Amino acid sequence: MRAAVVHEYGAPDVVRVVDFDTPVPGPKEVLVRVHATAVTAADSRIRGARFPRGFAPFARLAFGLRRPRRTVLGNTFSGVVEALGSRVTGIAVGDEVAGTTGLRMGTHAEYAVVPASRVVAKPAGVSHDDAAGVLFGGSTALFFLHNKATVGPGTRVLVNGASGAIGTSAVQLAKHAGATVTGVTSGANADLVRSLGADHVIDHTTTDLASVTERYDVVLDTVGTLSAASGRRLLADGGVLLLAAADLGELLRARGDVRVGTAPERVEDARELLDLVASGALRVVLDRVVPLDGVVAAHERVDSGRKVGNIVLNP
Repeated sequence: MRAAVVHEYGAPDVVRVVDFDTPVPGPKEVLVRVHATAVTAADSRIRGARFPRGFAPFARLAFGLRRPRRTVLGNTFSGVVEALGSRVTGIAVGDEVAGTTGLRMGTHAEYAVVPASRVVAKPAGVSHDDAAGVLFGGSTALFFLHNKATVGPGTRVLVNGASGAIGTSAVQLAKHAGATVTGVTSGANADLVRSLGADHVIDHTTTDLASVTERYDVVLDTVGTLSAASGRRLLADGGVLLLAAADLGELLRARGDVRVGTAPERVEDARELLDLVASGALRVVLDRVVPLDGVVAAHERVDSGRKVGNIVLNP
């Protein structure tokens, strides 16, 4: 099979597409022919060894001290089951499935081995591109809005970074829950954010959030430009600040109205997101869809900071 491999940390051009042995599923695993997978901010951080402040020593231990331990990156997938492990039940060869692979990565390839417990059925009405695209940002948005805060009818929600992978999902999920949503983005992406359901848009290129007088019940920072202090200034009484891109210091100091964390990769969340996409309640924003040979350009786009929504690879 062909796979995008990373044998050293560095710029996007360290990624190479090479021939690779097709993996064989273990007893409780399935082999998936990958039709679509996302290139995410997490892939970019691992490839470039650019981890949030304070996390670098721990991340190097997890991902490799001198070079990536997992040479094939990629965490989300949508595709077709090609082979089953001997102890897998409830899944058949030919099933269209989607999901995430956790720290084992491995989806930037034509085939990926996935634990059967992580596989969910892809609804027939959802494309492979949309299924792979929604899972990274969507699961993070879902976790923060539903597990770290209470969002419902009348909740005033501010999403900082509303045009990114997390933000595009967060705007829609908050609106779907009945919230009044304000999206913070550049003027170039304002119409997109409004089309996703935002009631108000703040152009961060012309308006400093420090000058905003409105107060919010929930502030979700998806890009790491708010601190605990600057974020708290935007909160209404009883409001909560959600830092989805927190550094180690913010993680250790978070308490009370400041909440951080890492979204768990739960199959029930994947099912919920896919069902929302199937119903039309959640739109997957795709910046671009490229073949496997476009993986370097995909990493470059992520690194640029101008990605809108999700970038999808078609191995």
